[in-house]
Amino acid sequence: MKQNFTVRQGALDGVEAFLTVAQHRSFRKAAAELGVTPSAVSQAVRVLETRIGAALFMRTTRSVGLTEAGERFLSRAKPAFEELVAASEVARGLGERPAGLLRLSVPRAVVPILLEPLIASFCKAYPEVEVEIVASKELIDLAAEGFDAGIRLGQFVAADMVAVPLTPPFRFIVVGSPAYFAARGRPRHTDDLREHACLRWRRSSGALALWSFNDNGQAMEIAVSGPLIASDFLTMLGAAMEGVGLAQLPEPMAAEALKAGKLVQVLEPFAPVTPGLFLYYPDRRQILPKLRAFIDHVKSRPPVGDDKTRVSRAGRRR
Repeated sequence: MKQNFTVRQGALDGVEAFLTVAQHRSFRKAAAELGVTPSAVSQAVRVLETRIGAALFMRTTRSVGLTEAGERFLSRAKPAFEELVAASEVARGLGERPAGLLRLSVPRAVVPILLEPLIASFCKAYPEVEVEIVASKELIDLAAEGFDAGIRLGQFVAADMVAVPLTPPFRFIVVGSPAYFAARGRPRHTDDLREHACLRWRRSSGALALWSFNDNGQAMEIAVSGPLIASDFLTMLGAAMEGVGLAQLPEPMAAEALKAGKLVQVLEPFAPVTPGLFLYYPDRRQILPKLRAFIDHVKSRPPVGDDKTRVSRAGRRR
């Protein structure tokens, strides 16, 4: 049968007074250390004894000693109280300065292009903070899973979250290798994708993601087919560079390969725009200094990719 356990109100009242008297074997010296009157200490101990149901001290006009019950209570209460005080100090320290473990839930693809430079500079600025990055494609419950914050595309951040932009808006673009286009030709319209090998991405829900496009301001989604299904964008990026097929990827992720000529962009007029990546967390009232420092660090730096991933108006027009 399930039992309900609760901490009785006032259960710790008088414990500090008892421990201080036991240490000095004097109510007067205990009162001086605690900054109260001897009568206040005596009253606190008396209330504690009444609550416990046993006398803890033997008092005479000349001395104060512990009863057997007092000795047993002291042996258990002293280390427990010291541990409680130490726990309070640790918690207070985390509330006063940036320190402790900062856990972030992020998509694996953003680690090399976004987090590595950001985390490197943050760790140098705040050496007392340990940063743990858990890469996952799943949208998780931050509080339930013990995370301080997460990073996701803007459209996937819940409305009740506080969101801080990490990048400007960017496009999702269709790319392929020069070798692939030499063999298969380039699609000129989204309808042409029926004749092409398209790399697909499986969402954490198990569903295959459709390819999204913008046709003269009208959003549309297309089911594509091809030889490879991946669970992350990095795998699709690598496969596209190897000529396996076309991939639809976040533009910042493909930027380096495009610049190096390993990938070529097609269907530019149809590329949809996403709000970008955001750091998000549950409630600004619950922020510890470690997270506040990270948020301020993010805000103090130029948005990642600001000079490379701005969306041009020409790229959104047919």
